[in-house]
This record gives sequence, structure tokens and C-alpha cells, in this order.
Amino acid sequence: MPQPSQLLRAPKIEPKPIGPSMSLTELVDRTFLAYNAARLREACQLFARKILDDDVTVGMSLTGALTPAGLGMAALIPLIELGFVDWMVSTGANLYHDTHFGIGLTMHQGTPFVDDVALRREGVVRIYDIFFDYKVLLETDAFYRKTMEAPEFQRSMSTSEFHYRVGAYVREREKLLGLGRLSLLGVAHEYGVPIYTSSPGDSSIGMNVAAKALAGNKLAFDVSLDVNETAAIVLDAKRSGGRSAVVMLGGGSPKNFVLQTEPQIQEVLGIDEKGHDFYVQFTDARPDTGGLSGATPGEAVSWGKVDPDALPSTIVCYLDTTVALPVFTAYAAANHQPRRHKRLYDRRAQMLEVLQAEHRRALER
Repeated sequence: MPQPSQLLRAPKIEPKPIGPSMSLTELVDRTFLAYNAARLREACQLFARKILDDDVTVGMSLTGALTPAGLGMAALIPLIELGFVDWMVSTGANLYHDTHFGIGLTMHQGTPFVDDVALRREGVVRIYDIFFDYKVLLETDAFYRKTMEAPEFQRSMSTSEFHYRVGAYVREREKLLGLGRLSLLGVAHEYGVPIYTSSPGDSSIGMNVAAKALAGNKLAFDVSLDVNETAAIVLDAKRSGGRSAVVMLGGGSPKNFVLQTEPQIQEVLGIDEKGHDFYVQFTDARPDTGGLSGATPGEAVSWGKVDPDALPSTIVCYLDTTVALPVFTAYAAANHQPRRHKRLYDRRAQMLEVLQAEHRRALER
């Protein structure tokens, strides 16, 4: 008899029946055995068992309307509170809609099967199956415009500093209204988690900054500082003897912004480095169209974004983030102790100095 293939030594597919007492961890570990359920299981296990080691700095990108769906409150805030996310890159829209909750405004469950002309007539705005009053936009715009008038905003700054300072105002509003912790911006401020926006003009926040500029406001976003700060965060993770992980919720510009930190370090600044050590992405985009949202970890290796030796620690799960993220968060919370908060926001200047010093040495070679 020929010996069975080595490939058949993996565990057999024979899950136990799902019952009322089965925990989420058991559900993921024992029944997510094939297709994208298996990729979600692998992502959950990689995150809880390796990425959350103390020496790993975790960056996360946010794309798609996640905060309007309540995932800021349900998943992203708990991840920060547990110390499981150290820095973020988000679309401006996610942060703008996050602000609604922190200043006492509401969004509601709706339906995609509706007459949008009728919604417009009734002053209701729709994000697929989420409804909210048009006044929510106006009141949030007014909050941002008033906040931007403060003296501390009358200069150029990175988007991380802008979000940190705005987060203080949102958190204070939450406390005054007795709301608890509803805003991602407010919680990121409390825990020193820097949040960047890769395209700051592409949201209602940027639109309001532009409007205030017409009236003489001095606030402007320093996008070069954003690029260098994020590169400095990744370099600091490596130079401190640690590792760097990226968890990407969706794709688009935020995905590229967390990944381009390594080409910025290696290709542009000439600093010796190898790429991110861990890569997890949830996406519904196909790779064969050439779009960034579907680009694979192997393709990222060719750019220097991912360490080629780290390919076994890269996972792409082709699944709607609104399905994957709650499971991912619950699994991590159940299977890993809270981590020490790195408070990277407080160390931005120090990390930038290291980046500058290494760049100078690279130029002298």
C-alpha cells in the first residue's frame, strides 16, 4: 500500500453539531473549517495567538461605512480599550459619522428597499440600510466648524493631531450629555491611539476645513507629516526589537497608507528594512481587476510592503467586514488578555527624530 500523502495529515473535517451551549470560540475553531469561514478562523487565531504578542505594534485601516453601522461602538472601541490596536488610518467619512454618536445624534436601522426621492422629501439620508435625519449632517458640520475656531487649531498639523484634539472635544461632549463612550475619536484620544486620514479632503470634515479656510481660518493638514509619522511608527516597532502588524478592514486608500510605510522607509528614505511582519485583510474585492483593494500579500511583497519571510503570517478573508469584524473582535477578547497601551500619539516627536537620524545616515552612505 502506498503511503498517504503528507497533505492528508491535516485534521479531518468532522465538526461537532452546533448546540446552544457552544461558545463563539468553539464555533470558530470547530466549525469554520473551509472556504472563507476557514480564512476568518485563521485570521482570528493569528491575531489572538501571534499578532497580540506584547512586542507587536498593530496598525488598522478602516474603509467602508463601518461607524454608521455601529461597529465603532461594538468592535473598534473595545479593541482600543483592550490595547489590541495601536494606530489607525481611516477614511474621513468613518470619523465624521462616528462624531454623530459622540455629540448626541442618532442613526437608525432602515432598509435598502425604499424610494430615495421620498426619503429626500422627508429629510432622511440613507447609507444603504441606515437612516438618519438630514439635520444630523448640519449639526455635525456646525460642531466641527465651531471646534475649528479654537486657537489650538489655527495652524498646520498632522491629521493625527487634529483627530486627537477633536477627540478631546467629542469626549467632553459625551460626558456632558451622560452618553458613555460612544465615539471612536473620543476613546482614541483617551488612550493615545493616533488616527490618520489618508485623504483628508475627501470627507465632510475636510469640506468644513475648506469652508473655514475661505473665512480666514488657519487650520491646514500637513500630509507630509502624516506620511513621515506613520513611517516612524513602523520603524520604531522594528528598531525597538519588535514587529509590525497591519489589519485592514476593506481596502482603498487607508489600506495603501498603512502598507506604504515600508516603501517609504526602504525605497524613499533609503533605510534598511524588510516589510511588515503580519498582514490580515478583510475584503470583498477581487485581485484580478488590478484594484488596490483586492491586491494580495504576495503582490505587496514585490513592493517591499510585506517581509517575504512573513508570507505564512498573511491572511486575506473575502468577506463583508460587517460580518467579520464582530466575530474577529469577540474571538480576540475571549482569547487574549488586555495589552499595555503603547500610547504612540504621545511619542510621535521622539519616533520622528529616530526616523530623521536614520535617513541622514542613509544619505551619508
